[in-house]
Amino acid sequence: MSVAVPPPVPWIRREYLIEATGLALFMVSACVWVAALQHPASPLHGLIPSGDLRRALIGVAMGLTAVSLIYSPWGKRSGAHFNPAVTLTFFRLGKVAPRDLIGYTIAQFAGGTAGLALASLALGGLAAHPAVNYVATAPAGSPWAAFGAEFFISGLLMTVVLQISNRPRLAPYTGIFAACCVALFITLEAPISGMSMNPARTFASFTHAGGWGHYWVYLLAPPLGMLSAAALYQATATRGVACAKLRHVDDQPCLFCDYQRRLKKVLESRDSSVIQNEKN
Repeated sequence: MSVAVPPPVPWIRREYLIEATGLALFMVSACVWVAALQHPASPLHGLIPSGDLRRALIGVAMGLTAVSLIYSPWGKRSGAHFNPAVTLTFFRLGKVAPRDLIGYTIAQFAGGTAGLALASLALGGLAAHPAVNYVATAPAGSPWAAFGAEFFISGLLMTVVLQISNRPRLAPYTGIFAACCVALFITLEAPISGMSMNPARTFASFTHAGGWGHYWVYLLAPPLGMLSAAALYQATATRGVACAKLRHVDDQPCLFCDYQRRLKKVLESRDSSVIQNEKN
C-alpha cells in the first residue's frame, strides 16, 4: 500500500508576512514610547520626573501594543508569536512544521529590523540619543545576571502562555496574560537586562546601536528559558498543548492545526501500510 503524500505547502505564506509586520509595529511602538517618555527634550519627560514611573508607563504602553497585535485579525491568523524563541518552543512541542519554523524566524528577524529602521527614520536624531539608543537591551551590570534574568522571565512567560492557552475557559485571555507579563517585566526587570525575551527584537536594535558583545545573552537565554518551561510543562501538566497560537479562533485559518492534520494522515497511512505488510 502506498503512503499518501500531503499536498505541497508554499514556502511564503501570509502568516510569515504577518509575523514580520507585527514585530515591525512592536518596534515602532517601542521607539515612539521610549522617545516620548525618556528623551530629555520630551514634554512628558519633564512632567514625569520619576524614572521608575516613566518605565512603568512604557511597560503599560508596550503591554497594550502586545494586546492590540495579539487580538487583531492578523494576530489571530499567524498566532502572534513575533518572537523566534516562542516559535522554536512550539516547534519543540511538535506544533510547528519545520518549514514554518524557518519561515517565521526569518520573518521575525526581518520585520523587527525593518520596523526599527522605519522608526529611526521617522524619529531622526531622537532614536539615536543615549536616553533612547534605538531601544537597545543591554546588561546593566554583569552579563551573567542579565542572562539569568532573561532566562527566568522568558520561562515564566512561556509557562503562563502554556498554562492559560490550554485551559478552555481561560484560553481566550492568553493574550491579556502575556501582555501583563510584558508590562510587568519592563517595569521590574528592565533595570537588569533591558527586558528583551526576544532574539529578533534585540537583533533589530543592535543593528543600529551596536552592543554585539552582549548579544549572546539575548540570543541564548530566551529560547533556553522557554524550552525549559515547555519541558517542565510536559513533565507535570495534565493537559496537552492544543495549538501554537496565542489566540486560536475558528473563523481564521490555522497553519498549525493544518500541520497536525497532515502529520496525522501521514502517520495513519504509515501504520496502515505496516499492518498490511505484516498481514502479507
